[in-house]
Amino acid sequence: MIYFTQLIYILDGQEASFLAFEAVAIPLIAKHNGKLLLRYRPSSDNIIEQNMEMPYEIHLVEFENEQDVADFFKDEERQKHIHLKEKSIKSVWLIKGSKL
Repeated sequence: MIYFTQLIYILDGQEASFLAFEAVAIPLIAKHNGKLLLRYRPSSDNIIEQNMEMPYEIHLVEFENEQDVADFFKDEERQKHIHLKEKSIKSVWLIKGSKL
């Protein structure tokens, strides 16, 4: 298994565009042998210590293998809506790892 943690930062006023993209992209994860394990929207009430900007959302996703990841990113339906992601996301930290 391959695991990805994403810290997602969106542009002010672009929540609707981001959520529209997510409505398309998230169901496609399963199509490519992946699973969304966690989708979390942090709040200042839940932060113990903070030395960075708080992300809008945090995702933890697993895929079976590298080919499934590549297929997800180039999925035709996802690509049709990629403009929504580009319009709404300021930056993403993508952290790749494995379960220990």
